[in-house]
Amino acid sequence: MNAVTLVQLVAIMPLARARAAVFVAPLNAAMVEFGISTPARQASFLAQVAHESGQLVYVRELASGAAYEARLDLGNVQPGDGTRFRGRGLIQVTGRTNYAACGRALGLDLLAQPALLEQTVNACRSAGWFWQSHGLNALADVGDQVAVSKRINGGTNGLAERLAYFKVAKRVLA
Repeated sequence: MNAVTLVQLVAIMPLARARAAVFVAPLNAAMVEFGISTPARQASFLAQVAHESGQLVYVRELASGAAYEARLDLGNVQPGDGTRFRGRGLIQVTGRTNYAACGRALGLDLLAQPALLEQTVNACRSAGWFWQSHGLNALADVGDQVAVSKRINGGTNGLAERLAYFKVAKRVLA
């Protein structure tokens, strides 16, 4: 696997600017840890991260999370879970169930400290965990960016932007 350089990361996410320098090493470490090990996988992963995080700007969902309150499909069964377990990390892990699974995988108590996913290393590792645990390497291997996007956000929200990031990432990492 070739590590993504700072120059490449900025070429893919030009708005990341100084934040790219903070994220490049943890992103590379997460890609190694979670088998995001080919140019096709890296391009797909970085394209999705670019969209989900606003080019590494956001590690916490802008919305309050109130819309997730009492969402049983997310495991939000206690009052306040929607806000407490709103999207965090570079691929916006959302909901009590996902926080618990992510925490087990990463060795973090995310139910007690959900904001740990806002820390750079954890934001990167949680994105890698989500990617691997949802079978996204296989979809990236066959080049199905629509299926990758649907698996990440449940639909095609932001698909044009995701595909544009992928096109740039594919060229930059070739």
